[in-house]
Amino acid sequence: MARSRVRYLAPIALLGVIAAIALVVRGELHTASPGPATPVVSGQTTTTSATTAAPPTLYVVKAGDSLSAIAAKTGVSVGTLEALNPSLNPNALQTGQRLRLRQ
Repeated sequence: MARSRVRYLAPIALLGVIAAIALVVRGELHTASPGPATPVVSGQTTTTSATTAAPPTLYVVKAGDSLSAIAAKTGVSVGTLEALNPSLNPNALQTGQRLRLRQ
């Protein structure tokens, strides 16, 4: 009798695990998908008029970012990013790291 229960519960448990994994992966893909091309800005103090906004001065590195991807998102060349951030190691970007975009 117990063997027949396991025979039915094992596939149900397997389907539950597969569904849970699918939800986690879907959630990760949803949060990792690139959003609008505007970078995350912190510490910016500007006065904003109705027609113009000052370009952001900082970019906060997100998971999966590379220097070339940041350059493409912000419109700032890789060379400029390296010049404005002399201690930057392009091969070791860390999530939360702040990069200067403008002087």
